[in-house]
Amino acid sequence: MTPRLESYFTYSENEHSPVNHDIHFRGGIGADGTETFTPRTLIYDLKGGFGTLRKYNALYQLEEDQPGPDGGLWDTNGVLQQQPKIPQIEYQRCLDMGLPVPELTAETVRYWSDFNRVFYSPRSIQQINEYDLGSQLMPFEDWSTGQTLFSDLDREHDLLDRDLRPFAEECDQLKGIQIFSGVNDAWGGFAASYVDRLKDEYGSKSIWTWALNDSSSLQREKRKLASANLARSVSEIGSQVTAFIPIADLPSRLPSYVKPDLRHTWLSSALISLALESISLPTRLRGHEALDLWEIASRDSRNIYHLESTVGTKELSGFSTDKGNSGQRTSSGHDDDDDGPQENLKQFDVQLSPRGLASTHDSRVFHQLSVRRDRTSDKSSSSSNTGPPVNVSSKTQSFDTPLEYPVLDSFPRDLVADQGPPGSTLKVHAALSISSQARGYLKELQQSMGIYVPFDQREELLNCLTTLSEAYIDGWESDSDSGDD
Repeated sequence: MTPRLESYFTYSENEHSPVNHDIHFRGGIGADGTETFTPRTLIYDLKGGFGTLRKYNALYQLEEDQPGPDGGLWDTNGVLQQQPKIPQIEYQRCLDMGLPVPELTAETVRYWSDFNRVFYSPRSIQQINEYDLGSQLMPFEDWSTGQTLFSDLDREHDLLDRDLRPFAEECDQLKGIQIFSGVNDAWGGFAASYVDRLKDEYGSKSIWTWALNDSSSLQREKRKLASANLARSVSEIGSQVTAFIPIADLPSRLPSYVKPDLRHTWLSSALISLALESISLPTRLRGHEALDLWEIASRDSRNIYHLESTVGTKELSGFSTDKGNSGQRTSSGHDDDDDGPQENLKQFDVQLSPRGLASTHDSRVFHQLSVRRDRTSDKSSSSSNTGPPVNVSSKTQSFDTPLEYPVLDSFPRDLVADQGPPGSTLKVHAALSISSQARGYLKELQQSMGIYVPFDQREELLNCLTTLSEAYIDGWESDSDSGDD
């Protein structure tokens, strides 16, 4: 998502961006003494996972010092063995030289760094050398493997003190921390341990976890392991964070105007970016209302959200109530009336959460955060949608902004129908919702644990998931339904 934020920068004294860049970017000093502006982020990845991205880039050091072989106590000269360097793709070579870049394709993109457009501080790049990406000998697949890895590294280095604290201490008013992590492999165990430490050190801050599920391409047996890993992640992370948002690698519902084949992660991550970057936009907008999302999410004991969106090049329609749009919130902000008559929310086109969590016409929506990016929309007019209505039992918060989603040259060219060239924009209406579907989702996880959860931990995990699911029972449910527990 960071390359997208870079596109909001302004370089003229007469231009003022509505986005406050200081929230997600930090100032620094490069190797030659010039000022730098890099993301406030930590990226942990396995050996080989960074692709061609270097820890020390052109802003800080043109070339890492390459240590020569040191004979030490040995009489003979040592031999330095290095892994072969991963060659840059043409897109990255042109970026480095300031030349026009070629069009990216699914065939040319190998790593996430292949479509990266920003420089990072060396402190942001944290390679985990204990495991290799894609290793068959030591696969990074089991939840407990990630948990053990974090414990070993934290005992040796104190990861929060070494990695996170320098970034946190630079913030004048730290409101919250966002975590992006896989949750159905060993990264789930690593993230759960990280969250546990965060709660000890920054317990008063909001923690949002974007929980990525990547299991569509797995074989049957590994899919069972992934389900057990996911159950443990939801239990350990979901019970501690402010917001837990499961995201599927392949959407559970996709409209005809979106490219149907999203099996390449470059394509699927672009579709996720449309919704994720949009729903979090108010946290970066200038003005006091920009921080509302952190506070809104902290008010509810229910914290498992599903992510959905509608994308287009024409005026959007995604928010509708039986009272017109009288309850819609503008960029200055106001809430729907909680005490008014029962409302109806239309479903969005793209369901990015796992199938069991996505909204249906039978689900009950307890809470919704909505962001609409459309510079041509009339905020006072009622909108409609082709999807069926969803019941709403609580307030909704909706933000409107004319700042549309910028299409960069790193974005897939044909992802959305009628999509413009790089430099154009897309209209996006995204929402985070808490609904009664979360209960069914948690019950499915209980049934999917199998033998991959150690026997001595199984009962505790079942009890935790049951406790979490009880928060999503609403009074309208029948006794027979609620008795399934």
